[in-house]
Amino acid sequence: MDVKNCTMVMKTVLEMGGLAPGGLNFDCKVRRESTDLEDMFISHVGAMDAFARGLKSAAKVLQEGVLTRLVKERYLSFSSGIGARIAKGTATMEECEDYIMQKGEPKAASGKQEKFETILNHYV
Repeated sequence: MDVKNCTMVMKTVLEMGGLAPGGLNFDCKVRRESTDLEDMFISHVGAMDAFARGLKSAAKVLQEGVLTRLVKERYLSFSSGIGARIAKGTATMEECEDYIMQKGEPKAASGKQEKFETILNHYV
């Protein structure tokens, strides 16, 4: 029922080229005070609607590329040098230690979570 969450799920589905073979599973059950058969029906409709809206939002997110560009910039240090070897799983602990001993402790950088969420809210 969370369109923002569905947007991120559908973004991943689109990035993977779809769901084949497979699909989405709606885990529908009565909850809280929603106990009627009508409530279960409404929850199925609501979930399908949320995923449909999420799909539309995800397509626009990917088409415009703003979040993709920001994520790429955020993790740029993993595309070359020691960062690329760490990302590939080929760097040893000794290499990592040597790197830190030579370069010093890395500076803490903000993950910009609020910025990312605010941008995502624009699409939802």
